[in-house]
Amino acid sequence: MTSQVSRTTEQADGTADGTVVGEQRRPDGVKSVRRLDRVIIRFAGDSGDGMQLTGDRFTSDTASFGNDLSTLPNFPAEIRAPAGTLPGVSSFQLHFADHDILTPGDAPNVLVAMNPAALKANIGDLPRGAEIIVNTDEFTKRAMQKVGYDTSPLDDGSLDGYSLHPVPLTTLTVEALKEFDLTRKEAERSKNMFALGLLSWMYHRPTEGTEKFLKQKFARKPEVMNANLAAFRAGWNFGETTEDFAVSYEIAPATTAFPVGTYRNISGNLALAYGLVTASRQAELPLFLGSYPITPASDILHELSKHKNFGVRTFQAEDEIAGIGAALGAAFGGSLAVTTTSGPGVALKAETVGLAVSLELPLLVVDIQRGGPSTGLPTKTEQADLLQAMYGRNGEAPVPVIAPRTPADCFDAALEAARIALTYRTPVMLLSDGYLANGSEPWRIPELTELPDLRVRFASGPNHTLDDGTEVFWPYKRDPQTLARPWAVPGTPGLEHRIGGIEKQDGTGNISYDPANHDFMVRTRQAKIDGITVPDIEVDDPDGARTLVLGWGSTYGPITAAVRRLRTAGEPIAQAHLRHLNPFPKNLATVLRAYDKVVIPEMNLGQLATLIRARYLVDAHTYNQVNGMPFKAEQLAAALKEAIHD
Repeated sequence: MTSQVSRTTEQADGTADGTVVGEQRRPDGVKSVRRLDRVIIRFAGDSGDGMQLTGDRFTSDTASFGNDLSTLPNFPAEIRAPAGTLPGVSSFQLHFADHDILTPGDAPNVLVAMNPAALKANIGDLPRGAEIIVNTDEFTKRAMQKVGYDTSPLDDGSLDGYSLHPVPLTTLTVEALKEFDLTRKEAERSKNMFALGLLSWMYHRPTEGTEKFLKQKFARKPEVMNANLAAFRAGWNFGETTEDFAVSYEIAPATTAFPVGTYRNISGNLALAYGLVTASRQAELPLFLGSYPITPASDILHELSKHKNFGVRTFQAEDEIAGIGAALGAAFGGSLAVTTTSGPGVALKAETVGLAVSLELPLLVVDIQRGGPSTGLPTKTEQADLLQAMYGRNGEAPVPVIAPRTPADCFDAALEAARIALTYRTPVMLLSDGYLANGSEPWRIPELTELPDLRVRFASGPNHTLDDGTEVFWPYKRDPQTLARPWAVPGTPGLEHRIGGIEKQDGTGNISYDPANHDFMVRTRQAKIDGITVPDIEVDDPDGARTLVLGWGSTYGPITAAVRRLRTAGEPIAQAHLRHLNPFPKNLATVLRAYDKVVIPEMNLGQLATLIRARYLVDAHTYNQVNGMPFKAEQLAAALKEAIHD
């Protein structure tokens, strides 16, 4: 869905609770409408309850309405986790507002719990006074005992501090679908659409998008389509007529939150896929993806496979090594080559990345980071592959590393990674993570005139003259500015040259075991990476602070939200965020030395801090979290405040 909005001011990410900005009183018997500036909703249930689909649809309708938004899908790694158990709970959190926001929110204002397990798994995150909508049909004695409830939490007073709405969602859904030729089990599957309809009524969400989606998704199954439509409309009507919901809520469009343009809701993986396609078009090169499916990177393979009309070729390899091997071969053949994976796959691809360093060919290695080590936490987020990206290869094999900061920024990061790879003839590591990959936010569709020109010139003839006057092609003769070697497409007459992993002789590319030549080639490859042109890091410091918080990757949203809270409370703090992690921006040393204290929050045990300390001899302070979830702004703000006054 797209919408036209414009931006003139920027507001804070909000405090722990949304602010009531007005209420419209209606005559007796007609419900009131309360206006809020923002709200955080979490849908939770079994993996088979359709919570991710429900959240996606609510998000799409919210985006089409014009709110700013940020999402956090959270689901088990199992294809079908045990029903009714705590490990099997799947949830989807959406934060939307009438102003600029940066995170999915710390604590839900509303929890939709489809069963006892969903309630128990999420109740600890709710602030007092939050609304809880529970599916009472699932609160059977057996279901409650399965998750450790000795008595029903709906009746024992344990939820007295919340606004509880007991709703027999399953019964109401089955009743709404009794005219359809469905079994009870088949009808029950639509209860997520009933819940979606109810929440759409509560928050005045447009319904046209969901109805169109259902008609398209189930076009070949008209009975299922009509049942889901009926359940969705029944949920809306239930909210309108029941006495349990006396108030509905309005969150106005974020008309002042964005630059003028056409927007759509986009996830990080989708933005990255679009960025890769755009890069190939701007470079006028075919795009080749060699990949092996792995969570949470598989969506990129799925999306790119749909775009053969843009010259995209996708190859689902038998393993990670074959995937990058095919991609490197495509790079040798003149394509914009990409391989996508997550942390375990990067480990398997390491030798071929080293070969790409030696061959000096452009190759994009996209790592959607997840919790480790080994297979670790496949569906949870972490940013603990930084040191692997920097040093996870044998020998001196330097590779540029960049990291997007938001889901929408994945588009621009893909373009930047392609620029560096094509300009400097080098593999590039792009570090996204599960939080960015699966989360979503509004993205302004760029104008064609805003896109970079990435076109490259292939070698077309001899480039060196021997002492006897013979003109020859030297595959390792370098551009004096970039130190990039020529890119020769196989089959071009006169450009035949030897290729392989053994050390090359400078210029000729012949095999060389000469110690001095190896020393020269190692230093030259390092100098090429060190010389990559990257923008200076920008510092946000309106108050002349003495403490700088430095981040990278997906910590941008929580850090910025925490910084806004501190400044609202009168605490001076500066902020800077790194996109380029190798090489670092040229002005980073000057920035770091301008502050008495540098704090680096990371979703690892201090990998960027290790690099900063080693490179700049700065006593960087760390704040680390490795629980598989993104930082909460409130906790981060408290830690930064302590650092300011320590």
